[in-house]
Amino acid sequence: MGAWFVPLLRRRRPFFPRPFLSPSGAAAILPPPAPIGSPVMALVSADSRIAELLGELHQLIKQTQEERSRSEHNLVNIQKTHERMQTENKISPYYRTKLRGLYTTAKADAEAECNVLRRALDKIAEIKSLLEERRIAAKIAGIYSEAEPPRKTMRRGVLMTLLQQSAMTLPLWIGKPGEKPPPLCGAVPAAGDYVAKPGDKVAARVKALEGDEQWILAEVVSYSHAANKRHTLSRRRIIPLPQWKTNPETDPEALFHKDQLVLALYPQTTCFYRALIHAPPQRPQDDYSVLFEDTSYADGYSPPLNVAQRYVVACKETKKK
Repeated sequence: MGAWFVPLLRRRRPFFPRPFLSPSGAAAILPPPAPIGSPVMALVSADSRIAELLGELHQLIKQTQEERSRSEHNLVNIQKTHERMQTENKISPYYRTKLRGLYTTAKADAEAECNVLRRALDKIAEIKSLLEERRIAAKIAGIYSEAEPPRKTMRRGVLMTLLQQSAMTLPLWIGKPGEKPPPLCGAVPAAGDYVAKPGDKVAARVKALEGDEQWILAEVVSYSHAANKRHTLSRRRIIPLPQWKTNPETDPEALFHKDQLVLALYPQTTCFYRALIHAPPQRPQDDYSVLFEDTSYADGYSPPLNVAQRYVVACKETKKK
């Protein structure tokens, strides 16, 4: 079994700082679209559903503000009650009963607002999924946008900007109390039977022009049972990238820890290299600080470099022949 993939950057000459190597730059030949309907019709259907979801999201945002405004009056009452208690310097049964009722109401208000926010996040996730499906359908139909021109004309700066935006917009996992982060959240690996979907970004182990093997950033085009096609890789040679960022304040166990060996995307390239975690993120929007293996330094490692959570995965060692 294997996954079709396309490297995300084509390059005529090596660009990476020594001693690193450049990727092969070979582009995959896309398989013919499955006969399940016109790609153009899929685009129209996706656009219609996205417009519908955006309307629903707008209503949920308005409802969130309404819930927040409704709870503000109760929060003001809690603050005023505490101020009166401090002034009188005593906690009477009256204040104790009143505060119990106020806090019960505040808890219910917070849960109601939280439920609306979770529904809004679900809508956003569905919109992002549809946008990805639309992008793939457009690619099959040969329709390109200014944001993503054909790969043969994509400039390096455009690609680097797209990769940065992908890292910034990676959704943050927000679980319920006691809920553990799911697979592909931060450092949590994919399930053993996970099959990458078309459009998924992965780290793929391929042969470079020089004959050596290296990990490159690639995109899955399709999953096939045939193993003798060009540009097809075994599942063992693919590492799916995280689909959620981790909040270090609530789910630190879903982060790579200091001195852990990982594969990280070297800045301004599309290649993954072995590195040690120098410091994990402290806030959801923070990057990892990593030390790349580099024999040009006395201790064998580069100075600390920042790499987004999106582009740090567990180091997948292969057996030597």
